[in-house]
Amino acid sequence: MKAKSFVVLGAVFLLGIILAGCGSDESSGADVEENSSDKLSLYTAFPEQEVVTYIEAFEEETGIDIEFVRLSAGETLARLEAEESNPQAAVWFGGPSDTFVAGVNAGLIEPYQPEGIDQLPEQYLDEEEHWAPIYVGALGFANNQEWSENNGVEPPTSWEDLLKPEFEGEVTMAHPSSSGTAYTVYATLVQSLGEDEAIEYLKKLDQNMRQYTKSGSAPAQQAGLGETGVGISFSHDILAPKNEGYPIEVTFPEDGTGYEVGAVALINDGPSDQQENAKKFIDWAVSKEAQDLYVESESFRLPVHPDSEIPEGAVKLSELEVVDYDAVWAGENRDRLLERFNDDVRNQDAAQE
Repeated sequence: MKAKSFVVLGAVFLLGIILAGCGSDESSGADVEENSSDKLSLYTAFPEQEVVTYIEAFEEETGIDIEFVRLSAGETLARLEAEESNPQAAVWFGGPSDTFVAGVNAGLIEPYQPEGIDQLPEQYLDEEEHWAPIYVGALGFANNQEWSENNGVEPPTSWEDLLKPEFEGEVTMAHPSSSGTAYTVYATLVQSLGEDEAIEYLKKLDQNMRQYTKSGSAPAQQAGLGETGVGISFSHDILAPKNEGYPIEVTFPEDGTGYEVGAVALINDGPSDQQENAKKFIDWAVSKEAQDLYVESESFRLPVHPDSEIPEGAVKLSELEVVDYDAVWAGENRDRLLERFNDDVRNQDAAQE
């Protein structure tokens, strides 16, 4: 079977929202029941070319036909909020756990702990038992080597370096309102510097920004293409284009970097006929078998299953200076912090594809 990024289903999603507002849950549910148990719909923050590896493996193993929509973590949260009365997907697959925490607080995630979760490291688990961890990855800088060499610029090795005059108009990151990656950047700085100090830093960084993107992986891709001097992304999103031959040098902030615990969760009140399939998928996603596929997909994600193979070239958290990142605090304070970023730094309308 082939995994399908369902443009058509996107229209169905929009129709579902409209129908929900008209109180048509029953007829919508009846339509779904006709197609029932061999289907599963999910939202994913994984890049489309990567997620197909995982989905096709699950389809082959189970015979369940998956349809998916690729959205950044922030966009997924916004869509689930819009669909709250009639969710059109059963699983949220991938993206930083702090965004999942915000989803839990908004009542958008149903508690579910998969089979085998007791095999995963305790420090990555959700104490409230709503979502499950599936990978980790640190924030880093994607540096276009040709730009650095042509301009005689040393790649940044600290957050402060990004404020230097030589990086004016050459820094790209996603907007924290749409991207879980960028929100992790923002929350990392708040937790490291203090909230007011982080806002002042981000105001200065804004003066060197070339662009805010919607997707957290886009800055690394732009750095690889030479469209920006430096892109801020998670290391796995930087190492992927580097592995493809793009002229990228990876550096990390020595003054402390943040990291994500990628998650998977059951969407609250998702399609009722897909619930068992959704749980099967989440059980599978935390398994060694599934996380071994990070090698095959060349994603450079660090699996959380202790027996899974680590992709060659992936950067371990133990090799870096990482902050004591509090994802729960970040998720609980997300709305307030985003409002302040939009008011004091740059509005989310600045985000581009």
